[in-house]
Amino acid sequence: MTNFEYERLHHNLKLLKLGTFESVLDNYLEIAAKEKKSTIEILDYLVDRELRSKESRSLALRTRKAGFPMEKRLDDFDFEFQPSLDKSVINEIASLKFIHNAENVVLLGPPGVGKTHLAIALGIEAVRAGFRVQFANASALIERLAKADREKRLEEMIRELSRFQLIIIDEMGYLPFDDFGAHCFFQLVSRRYERASIIFTSNKSYGEWGDIFKDHVIAAAILDRILHHCTTVNIKGDSYRLKDRKRQGIIPQSFSG
Repeated sequence: MTNFEYERLHHNLKLLKLGTFESVLDNYLEIAAKEKKSTIEILDYLVDRELRSKESRSLALRTRKAGFPMEKRLDDFDFEFQPSLDKSVINEIASLKFIHNAENVVLLGPPGVGKTHLAIALGIEAVRAGFRVQFANASALIERLAKADREKRLEEMIRELSRFQLIIIDEMGYLPFDDFGAHCFFQLVSRRYERASIIFTSNKSYGEWGDIFKDHVIAAAILDRILHHCTTVNIKGDSYRLKDRKRQGIIPQSFSG
């Protein structure tokens, strides 16, 4: 290889944005020469390194864009502490078929039982599988939608959210929505109906969702679209946040939160 060809090769690899290929090329060619690697073996190694690097960067970007408030894994979830929870159901959801089928998941239960943990963990599984995911607190999302509507940008924002194959809406019901917010939320759910998936977490039973939206008619319309293709997971148990305090005797064992 002449000096001109060498310089052109590195230049072209940079132009093609094959940064990892370009950065490891010289060292690996020396190793390959000593080990008498074939041309196919050399190309296979260099292309594989580039692909792995791109996949790693893509995963990091998707994870950052997802906006998870913390990192949670399914392996870290204490299923023994929540005996009401069927692990096989969670494993089935974690297969991510529901995203392929544009179905929804709703995690119901009192505060502290692990709903958000499961939602984030499922979201991370989806990101690792190559899906575009967005995590949002329910109240904050409603505020964003309402602000966009006031600025005549609601359609634009819903289109932006449509790029995510999975949206996780956390803490439905902790704060009620006003009529304006409920209208905007209905637009989002309607647009994603049978097109893309949503995971909800809520401390309210479905019968109480009318109170969340302050309108039982619009709540029924929203639930109709959510539940048509949906897996509901109802967690009945004690709070993880209180279990250590109970064990230490800081609060009574009978306290349920």
